[in-house]
Amino acid sequence: MSDALKTLQHLMVCLRDPEMGCNWDKKQTYKSIAAYTLEEAYEVIDAIEREDFEHLEEELGDLLFQVIFYAQIAQEEQRFTFDDIAIGITEKMLRRHPHVFPDGDITRFGEPSSLSENEITEQWQRIKAKEKENTVKSSSENSFLDEIPTSMPALMQAVKIQKKAAKVGFDWPDVSPVFAKIREELDELEEAIKEQSQPHVEEEMGDVLFTMSNLARHLDVAPDVALNKTNIKFRRRFGRIETLVLAQNKKLTDCSLVELDRYWEQAKREGL
Repeated sequence: MSDALKTLQHLMVCLRDPEMGCNWDKKQTYKSIAAYTLEEAYEVIDAIEREDFEHLEEELGDLLFQVIFYAQIAQEEQRFTFDDIAIGITEKMLRRHPHVFPDGDITRFGEPSSLSENEITEQWQRIKAKEKENTVKSSSENSFLDEIPTSMPALMQAVKIQKKAAKVGFDWPDVSPVFAKIREELDELEEAIKEQSQPHVEEEMGDVLFTMSNLARHLDVAPDVALNKTNIKFRRRFGRIETLVLAQNKKLTDCSLVELDRYWEQAKREGL
C-alpha cells in the first residue's frame, strides 16, 4: 500500500478517535454519509462531462475519502477492513477477466485476447450470474429483480430493470413498438390530465418516463447521462439570456416570454 493511502487511512482513524477526534466525524454512520457518497459520485461525473481534469482529481479524492470513511466504520465494528475491500475487488476482477488472466493469477498474463467487446460483455455476465448462484436465495424467496437497488436513481434503475427483464425475453425486438408505446402512454397521460386526478397524472407521467428510458436503452443511450448533458446545455443558454438581458439594463422578470424566447434563439445561433 502506498504511503499516501496509509496517511489517508491514519487521518480517518484520527478523525474518528473517541476522545480526540472530530465530533461530526465520530457520530457518522453508514446511512448518514450515504447521501454524501452519491453527491461526490455526481460531482466526479460533472467534472468528467466538463473535461475539468483539475477538479476531477479533487473530486476523485473526495470519492475515495468516502470509501475510507465506510472502511473505518466497518473496521471499528470488526466487520471488514479497507484491505478486505481491495482484496475482494481484485479477486473479483481476476475472476471476471479470464481472457486476460486465464489462471486467475495477477502475475501471469495469458495470450493476447481475441474476444470482441460483445463477447467480453457476454462472458462477464455469465461469470457474474454464476457468482450469484452461491449468494442469492431460491427464486421462490427472491424476485428476479431484487438485486437492483431501490435506492438507485430512478432513470438508472428503470434501465437496469428493463435490461434484467430483457434477459428472459421480456422485451421488444426493436425501437418501432417502443415509439408506439410512448404515443400510447402520452395519450393516457393526456386523459389523466383531463380527469384532473393528480395521483393518476403522476402514475401516467411515471409510465411515460419509464417508456422513454426504455427507448434510450434500445438506442444505447444512458438516459441520465443524456438528460444531464441537456441540463448543462440549458444552463449555458439560460446564462447567455441573463447576460443579454443585463446588457439592456433589465431584469429577467421585466421581459416577456417573447423577448426571452428571442434571446434563447440567439443563444442557439451562437452555438451555445
